[in-house]
Amino acid sequence: MTGKRRGGRAIVSSAHLVSETAGALSELEYGLIVAANAFNRWIVRGMAAAGWKDLGALDILVLHSVNHRAREKKLADLCFVLNVEDTHTVNYALRKLTRLGLVAGARRGKEIFYKTTKAGEDACAKYRAVREDCLVAAFGAFTDLRGGESAETQDAQLGETAQLLRALSGLYDQAARAATSL
Repeated sequence: MTGKRRGGRAIVSSAHLVSETAGALSELEYGLIVAANAFNRWIVRGMAAAGWKDLGALDILVLHSVNHRAREKKLADLCFVLNVEDTHTVNYALRKLTRLGLVAGARRGKEIFYKTTKAGEDACAKYRAVREDCLVAAFGAFTDLRGGESAETQDAQLGETAQLLRALSGLYDQAARAATSL
């Protein structure tokens, strides 16, 4: 594969990694890089618009994960759900969120269980409102640009994309484990 694909040139971040047997993989990886950076920028700016300017991307992801389904969570649970190996980074985010009054921890035995405070719930609700105004509304215009697909079709496509991303994360995790043994 020379870095070209049907319908035009492929956009790759690392042409030196393009494989003869998996040329589209480099294009996919570049897309993941760009999308991940855009997503992280969005959540930081979205949360800033909701009134919390000093939170980083991981802080925000941890806050939303703690708030998810209004159930208490342990550090290990949060790391597992977010697929973060470096527990100290999530622990640091939890300490920061606790210091800001957005989450609270309660020790039970050797474990600390975290839950959102009222301020944390309010921050998540305000972020949701900003998300509705800035992101969800834009998806309507995106649908119009794609030939007037129905909202149901668009939702189905997004759901399929989410499934593909979860499957890809498993492949990358497996490859990471294999690379560790080399």
